[in-house]
Amino acid sequence: MRIVSKAVRNSARGKNCTLRLPGCNHNPETTVLAHLPTGMGGMGMKSPDNLAVYACCSCHDRLDSRTKGAEIDWRDITRALAETQQQWIEEGLMKIKGVAQ
Repeated sequence: MRIVSKAVRNSARGKNCTLRLPGCNHNPETTVLAHLPTGMGGMGMKSPDNLAVYACCSCHDRLDSRTKGAEIDWRDITRALAETQQQWIEEGLMKIKGVAQ
């Protein structure tokens, strides 16, 4: 199932970067929903929206290898995914069956 959500994509506007890689610009005005490189996409296809994080333009460029730098520590990606999904749960954009909100 391909998960695409305009609400999830729009939720990134004005949010703090959850990726925070070295070189992060910490500017919420540049934050977008950055899809993680999961191998679930294809040529020109993104990962599902539930496998994405809030990333400033600097971190997004780094994640997509548009800029060079040290190898990305996958613990940063896991942390960012957890922080992003927690925000979605708190905002009602993601629901976990059996959890009262």
